[in-house]
Amino acid sequence: MKTIAVGTKNEAKIAAVRAVFGETGDRLVPLEVPSGVSRQPLSDEETRRGAIERAKRALEAIEADIGIGLEGGVMNIDGQWWLCNWGALIDRNGMTVAAGGARLALPPELGAGLEAGRELGELMEEYTGRRNIRTKEGAIGVFTNGRIDRAAMFSHIVALLAGQYEFFCQNGPFTV
Repeated sequence: MKTIAVGTKNEAKIAAVRAVFGETGDRLVPLEVPSGVSRQPLSDEETRRGAIERAKRALEAIEADIGIGLEGGVMNIDGQWWLCNWGALIDRNGMTVAAGGARLALPPELGAGLEAGRELGELMEEYTGRRNIRTKEGAIGVFTNGRIDRAAMFSHIVALLAGQYEFFCQNGPFTV
């Protein structure tokens, strides 16, 4: 049985890890760790860096076998803001794998708030009139009309991480 440290206490992210690793018998330990990036990552690079940092810090916090970090962010392409999401998995030997997830365009009215330094979660609460969206369906759940929620989106990323990790454990180490 492995101990998997998850660098978050966010319910949607924990549910994503549980969906992939929950039946393995491994022990999942959610931990509040800093991402080392801004509260609202504004690029793929920053969001990926936050996921890697969360995985590292979770791994080190309890001397786990594996650390997993998941980070949500936004990115701007040609003046249009997009949702972006990244995950990272790091083991005790330093093997690191990462994966990005679904992207979708955000309504233009959210862009001004992002550019003013506000967090997407806060903007989504105003946009929808609902609270705690970031721990529940997420922006992806709102803008896919509930077809894909935040936990499902992140579980896809966690499955990509788990699959890569298994492959490279069997076929020789790899680090991003």
